[in-house]
Amino acid sequence: MTVNRGWRRLRATGLHGVVVPLIAFGCGGDGVIEQPTPMFGEAPVAYPLELWDRNVEGETLLRVRVTNVGEVDSVEVAESSGHPAFDSAAVAGARELKFRPARRDGKRIRVWAEVPIRFSRRPQADTVGIR
Repeated sequence: MTVNRGWRRLRATGLHGVVVPLIAFGCGGDGVIEQPTPMFGEAPVAYPLELWDRNVEGETLLRVRVTNVGEVDSVEVAESSGHPAFDSAAVAGARELKFRPARRDGKRIRVWAEVPIRFSRRPQADTVGIR
């Protein structure tokens, strides 16, 4: 499923959230930054069953730090969904995400990226816009 500006939405199956990286912020230095891109595959974010059963939907906006090898080493909740179960599931799942690392001047770098985790019972559209 294609996302604007070259981003790909990680496919979610079953009771999962949808992950879409938004913006990357470089950690120091000058130069143009090629943003990290998520690796293709399943989104490792489990939809909390108690909220699924109650037909609750929401979105948690995370800040994740993507290392120079594409792993997530830090996660922060930038905007809560208002449901602690969504926020906890989003943080736990984000730690398992893998990215192609960001680059500055051809060198892999560590960056912060904003990642919304959407918890929805409805099928998502094929294209998701970046805020």
